[in-house]
Order: sequence, then C-alpha cells, then structure tokens
Amino acid sequence: MKEKLHPDYHEIIVQRTDGSTYQTRSTWGKAGNTMKLEIDPLSHPVWNKGSGKMIDAGGRVARFEKKYKSFKI
Repeated sequence: MKEKLHPDYHEIIVQRTDGSTYQTRSTWGKAGNTMKLEIDPLSHPVWNKGSGKMIDAGGRVARFEKKYKSFKI
C-alpha cells in the first residue's frame, strides 16, 4: 500500500446554528478544529417541516436580490 495516500482522519467539533456542539471524526480541517454549520436539521425547513427559519449568515440572499432586482416575472 502506498504511504500518505489516505487523508488524516481525526476528531473535530461541529457547532450547530443554535450553538450546541458535538464531537465526531472527519477528514475536514485539523484535529480539534470547530466546523460551524450555517444550515442544519434545526434550521432547515425541509428537515423540520417548515417550522425553522433560514439563516443568511453570508448575505447571499441580499446579494442575489440586489443583482436581480431589475428583473420582473
């Protein structure tokens, strides 16, 4: 088997939109890093039957609306 072929598999911390956290193993980032989720089962309407609220953390919706505000349907 070739050396250094597989990525490092280590423990990370995942932070949900409500601030709660849990530990899991992943190849993402480095050991001990925190992955902050923008969308998770607590906030996405598909997973919680429409009772959640989408959070626009990056301003993507505002940029989209600004870019296409002149288009009328």
